[in-house]
Amino acid sequence: MATIFTRIIRGEIPCYKIAEDDFYFAFLDINPLREGHTLVVPKQETDYFFDLDDDRLAGLMLFSKKVAKALKTAIPCNRIAVAVVGLEVPHVHVHLIPMDTMDDINFKNPKLRFTPEEFTATTGKIRDRIVLF
Repeated sequence: MATIFTRIIRGEIPCYKIAEDDFYFAFLDINPLREGHTLVVPKQETDYFFDLDDDRLAGLMLFSKKVAKALKTAIPCNRIAVAVVGLEVPHVHVHLIPMDTMDDINFKNPKLRFTPEEFTATTGKIRDRIVLF
């Protein structure tokens, strides 16, 4: 059975898409720690980060870097945190989280709630700044 991320990539479940290429897909986390909290996933459904082959793993990080650069210019913050946790969905994913303090990336913090209009506005701010090629 396909993971929720595969279903998002296929368009079966709506999302706030940030960027996509032939191999990777980035979209806003709908249960974010901070505004702009983005998930980057390989389109290839793989459960464990270190099971990705070297080229796909390197590509995922390079794609994430491009998204992170756009995210940092779109959402005021000191840095973009990168987290690979991977227990909640059996599909490799990288969290990109705007942060000012270490507390901003504590996954035990209450998740923020945004309206669809706010998510759409955030998506637009990030997408307007992304350069994939």
